Amino acid sequence: MTNDEVSVTPSPDILRYAAFATDPGGGNPAGVVLDASGLSAERMLAIAAELGYSETAFLIPEAAEGAYTVRYFSPLTEVPFCGHATVASAVALAERFGPGRFRFATLAGEVPIEVDKGADGVLRATLTSVEPHVEEVGEADIAEVLSLLDWSPQELDASLPPRIAYAGARHLVLAAATRDRLARLDYDFDGLAAYMTARDLVTLQLVWRESEHVFHVRNPFPVGGVVEDPATGAAAAAFGAYLRERGAVAAPAVLTLHQGDDLGRPGLLRVELREEDTRVRVSGAGVAIP
Repeated sequence: MTNDEVSVTPSPDILRYAAFATDPGGGNPAGVVLDASGLSAERMLAIAAELGYSETAFLIPEAAEGAYTVRYFSPLTEVPFCGHATVASAVALAERFGPGRFRFATLAGEVPIEVDKGADGVLRATLTSVEPHVEEVGEADIAEVLSLLDWSPQELDASLPPRIAYAGARHLVLAAATRDRLARLDYDFDGLAAYMTARDLVTLQLVWRESEHVFHVRNPFPVGGVVEDPATGAAAAAFGAYLRERGAVAAPAVLTLHQGDDLGRPGLLRVELREEDTRVRVSGAGVAIP
């Protein structure tokens, strides 16, 4: 598609929502296009780049009620799945059609979502991940990423060793031994982008464990052209799978993840692990950005 063809394509209605927050100034902003029928991948990428959020979701309605094909684009590339844009999209749909159940067909697989309205009037969406898995990471890869982050091996939490976790997208989990280490994030942007691209990683899931079920997390996202993702549902799902696989948390369990505090965009993610199902559920509020 040429630039001229892109410019004459009718502009879709682009919505803006903050996911995992009740305040538009918190959580993670996402673009949402509720009807992207007829848009090419090139046009979707151009819209996502112009908007500049870490991801924009493009929904194409299917014949079945509540069913959509969804594609997610960062400013630089398409990603297989994005949790915060899923929450944002589901809340946007619920505002128009009422709370209920939706089904998103993503590149990673089918993702069911349920939206409820609480007594406080807030809409909260719960997504159920695709089947997750966890992989080992080589010592050389760990040494390289620590160098790119300017972290030392002594600054890691030995009880939560590095792993690659997947629940729709691949994330490298690294656990900091202290909250202070997590707070000081200053990394080699181009170097980390190249490292992640070579290993098909979408973000790094940097975590610090406050208590048994409470964590603080940060997500560098240079492969998407973004220094840091303020609230990351896909990584939260992958992290839940990681904790289960490591035996660090016993199911059933509900985890609370705090993210975005270091960016001035506080967000709250609820992660649920069930005994009878290895898929991970991630919940959060969503609110329109004026």
